[in-house]
Amino acid sequence: MQLRSLGRRDLQVSRLGLGLSALGRPGYFTLGHREDLRGEYDVDVMRRRAFDVMDAAYEAGVRYFDAARSYGRAEDFLGDWLRTRTPEDVTTGSKWGYVYVADWRTDVWPQEVKDHSADNFERQWTQTRERLGDRLGVYMIHSVTPDSNVLNDATLLARLENLAARGVLVGLSVSGPKQGDLIRRALELDVFRVVQATWNLLEPSADEALREAHAAGLGVIVKEGVANGRLTERGEEAKHPAMRAACQAYGVTPDVIALAAVLAQPFTDVVLSGAATVPHLRSNLRAADLTLDEATLDALKALTIEPTAFWKARSAMPWT
Repeated sequence: MQLRSLGRRDLQVSRLGLGLSALGRPGYFTLGHREDLRGEYDVDVMRRRAFDVMDAAYEAGVRYFDAARSYGRAEDFLGDWLRTRTPEDVTTGSKWGYVYVADWRTDVWPQEVKDHSADNFERQWTQTRERLGDRLGVYMIHSVTPDSNVLNDATLLARLENLAARGVLVGLSVSGPKQGDLIRRALELDVFRVVQATWNLLEPSADEALREAHAAGLGVIVKEGVANGRLTERGEEAKHPAMRAACQAYGVTPDVIALAAVLAQPFTDVVLSGAATVPHLRSNLRAADLTLDEATLDALKALTIEPTAFWKARSAMPWT
């Protein structure tokens, strides 16, 4: 699989990465998550499943793995996998800013709680280091939104600058209909070298800001490329005539078209697969070998919906 640098020349990542949000905890809001896990939530079972998916990803050329403190045991699973498999060419990223509070249950709400305070950064940074050690390459603020005020916290920004001075690539992930505004605010600060944002065929509104970030030298990681399952065979949106025409023309499933569309964007360094099973991962990975023509990409723009409507629907998706 093709590699490229992320935020600096000596950090090489694969064009497709593996996100562990659906592998590290029983509850998540991807369509069909319960069915993917078959209701088997025992920690050892989930660890073996995560190892199977990570093994398959690495074998296929994936060299970027993405976790977060709020992804249940994702950092534990990833750290264990790194120690037992000892791959030397893998880059790992993780995120701080949300606290997992579901206690390994799917019937608890909320599943995670936002805390973007400087104190929580120090606490979660220590926890991440305990699990990933010096294998951690990228550390991001998790899901910055306009209400968090985290980009105006001078104390926190100073601590992030100190972290960057230690050799960790500091970044932020953004969420919500104002992603573009947040990315541009981050560009004003000489702290961040990586941005992770949602971009997909339904919600491409961060496009221009991501182009600006990429032009400024930031690494760009795209999340939710299949819109939490809405752009897979499970989603109603995947039945759109433009999507069906593309699938027929290229002989692939909607997830492959959706991820190939992300890879076609000039700002994309890495797009994450959020697969919870090996078959779904292998399907996603077909996007790395697919180049969509301009006519298809233009036709797929018909799937775009208003950003506020996208994020409202996303927030209403059930955690299963």
